[in-house]
Amino acid sequence: MTTETLRLPLLYAPFEPAVHPEVRWLEQRAIEWVDASGICAGTAERNRIVATRSSDFWARFVPHAADRERLLTTTLWHYWGFGFDDAHCDSPPLNTRPDLFAALAGRVQRALEAPGSDSGGERYIPALCDIAERMAQAGPPEAFRRFVAGHRAWLSGVTWQIGNQAANRRPGVDEYLAMRLLTSGGDATFAMWELATGIHVPGTEMHHPATRALTEMATMVAALDNDRHSLRKELDHQQSDQNIFTALIQDRQLTLQAAVHEGNRLRDRILLRFCRLRQAVRPRAGQELNAYLDGLCHGIRGNAEWGQRVPRYLDPATGPDGEEPDIAWAEHSADNSLAPLPFPSITWWWDRHLA
Repeated sequence: MTTETLRLPLLYAPFEPAVHPEVRWLEQRAIEWVDASGICAGTAERNRIVATRSSDFWARFVPHAADRERLLTTTLWHYWGFGFDDAHCDSPPLNTRPDLFAALAGRVQRALEAPGSDSGGERYIPALCDIAERMAQAGPPEAFRRFVAGHRAWLSGVTWQIGNQAANRRPGVDEYLAMRLLTSGGDATFAMWELATGIHVPGTEMHHPATRALTEMATMVAALDNDRHSLRKELDHQQSDQNIFTALIQDRQLTLQAAVHEGNRLRDRILLRFCRLRQAVRPRAGQELNAYLDGLCHGIRGNAEWGQRVPRYLDPATGPDGEEPDIAWAEHSADNSLAPLPFPSITWWWDRHLA
């Protein structure tokens, strides 16, 4: 099957779109930081990082953030993260050397925890130290610590993924879902919601199992959407070896087209559970937690919209430079079953006690 004949189903995202009104200011300031940060090895890398449109991505997650500097600080990490991912997670030699990547990941993580750490010549470390100092000043401390923990989870997930790639093994669906929660960077991303908005959710509510389940489900829906967004690009570059579709093919011997439709049904089942659990939690949630739950919805919708517009994933033949494609959305879920999905790593999301 070629990328021309592959049919991607429309995405279901039953949330209102929103974007921060300062998105253009945000992009300008962030690009100025990218140019001054030293992370770009050359013009090609700089162009790839700018083309992620991370300002648009994050402005859709936190459309109501009141403080521009908080918003900018958290935006910078997304430009940094996409750049680091392309330079070290997806590219030789580290993308097939888990030993080398783990060594780098340890140094990177320590730089986040202890700004001023020795960069050892790694150009991404001083830039991360700058972001860490800004975040620590923005507070609250609990949110920054959650971000640090989420960052560690992301790097561990990437190490897991690179280990699979080095061993030429494809995980099945359950292992892939567990790994994808980490490789997506969702914990770090949603921890930055508090840093960007200045809204602090009380720990008793933020750490409640229902909140954790909702955060994981929002992370998973966005991660599976990114698998969809990047599929054609990965097929063209022969990089499509670890995504939800290859995991379904591994477990069920499906064709790629059948796996795409099955992956969409799986994604919609998770989204349906997210919506139902969120509605159950809202009446007993405080004002701050309800704002956070709204933020999860913005994240799902915003990621889905960004991913269908950003040059990072688009076919260059989509349209003239600068022309954004129109987006059509599914009106209904592809699977309305309320039954738990049969994957042990995520089945607990359907625990009736969560509500």
